[in-house]
Amino acid sequence: MPDRTLTRISTGLPQLDDVLGGGLPVSRLYLVEGMPGSGKTTLGLQFLLDGVAAGEKVLYVTLSETGEELAEVAAGHGWSLDGITLFELGEAGLPLGIEGDQSILHSWELELGEIVHHITNQVDELKPTRVVFDSLSELRLLAQDPLRFRRQILSLKQFFNRNSATVLLMDDMTARGSHDVDLHSLAHGVLTLERKTLDFGISRRRLQVQKLRGSGFREGYHDFAIRRGGLHVFPRLVASEHHADFSDAPLQSGLPKLDALLGGGPLRGTSTLITGPAGSGKTTIVLQYIAEAARRGERCVLYEFDERISTLLIRANAIGIDLQPFIDLDLVHIRQMDPSEISPGEFTSIVKCEVEENNSRMIVIDSMNGYIAAMPQEKELILQLHELLSFLNQQGVTTFLINPQQGLVGTMNSGSLNISYIADAVILLRFFEAEGRVRKALSILKNRGNLHEDTIRELMISKRGLELSEPLARFSGVLTGTPTYTGGRGPLLGASRFLDPQDDNGAP
Repeated sequence: MPDRTLTRISTGLPQLDDVLGGGLPVSRLYLVEGMPGSGKTTLGLQFLLDGVAAGEKVLYVTLSETGEELAEVAAGHGWSLDGITLFELGEAGLPLGIEGDQSILHSWELELGEIVHHITNQVDELKPTRVVFDSLSELRLLAQDPLRFRRQILSLKQFFNRNSATVLLMDDMTARGSHDVDLHSLAHGVLTLERKTLDFGISRRRLQVQKLRGSGFREGYHDFAIRRGGLHVFPRLVASEHHADFSDAPLQSGLPKLDALLGGGPLRGTSTLITGPAGSGKTTIVLQYIAEAARRGERCVLYEFDERISTLLIRANAIGIDLQPFIDLDLVHIRQMDPSEISPGEFTSIVKCEVEENNSRMIVIDSMNGYIAAMPQEKELILQLHELLSFLNQQGVTTFLINPQQGLVGTMNSGSLNISYIADAVILLRFFEAEGRVRKALSILKNRGNLHEDTIRELMISKRGLELSEPLARFSGVLTGTPTYTGGRGPLLGASRFLDPQDDNGAP
């Protein structure tokens, strides 16, 4: 059983501390591994700066970078190295470079033991509580022999432990062999940083805690980003840890016929998928729900992956939905998302923050195509989306997912990812042709939260807003896109005004 009484030290990143179960157990040696550019140096500086802020003595042992280079890295994040003691290889008094006619690549020209001796003297003199050792590649090259390298690391581990220092050993993995897996057994904990370059957009970074002796931690991969100010970690969401009590009353849309179709409306704490071809009215239906929720004083957030916000607001005004007053009152928040600049883990973190800190009661993702573009790996995407929806459901948040289908009429498919089974309710929109007019049909395919109508109704969008007809009882084959009219010769849809060619926006 893990020791829950362990004294812990912060990494300087609250989200990483959360992944580690509260931080790093003190006076231990940890391995931080990752290829160049994965963020090790930035993490090390944040770890030490957190110690400086707490009034601790800290030491940065750099064998690969100069103090000037580290100062440049710190300045790029708006930091100062004041309070951090730097130990550079050149400061050990060893003749390096051209003047000394030596190379650090040969142990017989520059003794490993002499460098380690200078480092231990520095530690004995300073008595730091935090040490960053950057990097092991130089020690590995100096040692050459794997056995000698392992013995030297083991001796350093024992030395730092006697001095009650918490140490991060950085390893860029460039000179590692198969035998270097032994480092994992020597370290008290192992943190792996990864950097993945995609075909388009920014590089994606993620980290994983490989081990943490005597302590529980959040397993799996966690996305992170490097921005001005350091590393920003987005812990993997575990929905079961975030349950809240709420009323599961139906959510009204302001359109009685639409509410009746859904058996009263979507229940709070459920997700609704609105699917159909482009231009069929998916976003418009969501805008109706957003406006009605804002009138009740509930905060709604729409994450717009595809459409510009200004275009969305113009379109809403055209059908009589003015969202600007609600935006001014901070009841409606529309956020433009760039799928090439954000990872799914960061998006999940943004949504979680909206719910927990701003008490948002409705979340809309428009559209799923943009969300899917944020991650090529479909299996991982389904799992992350499922966990996000489970979290929102347990928080009593109503979620709308907009999913454009490929094709306009006739046979259509949902694209590269079928998410209909995840949603609690599915609203299907279709185009169909009747009497030389393009019309829209709306139907409910499923609703886990309540009984629902199995009828098909025509959806009309005009300056008056959204309207639904009576059930299309005199048509068959509407969902195929090519229906057959089976009624008599009376008014087509039971209301002659729907046939008025002068109706707003050409609506039937």
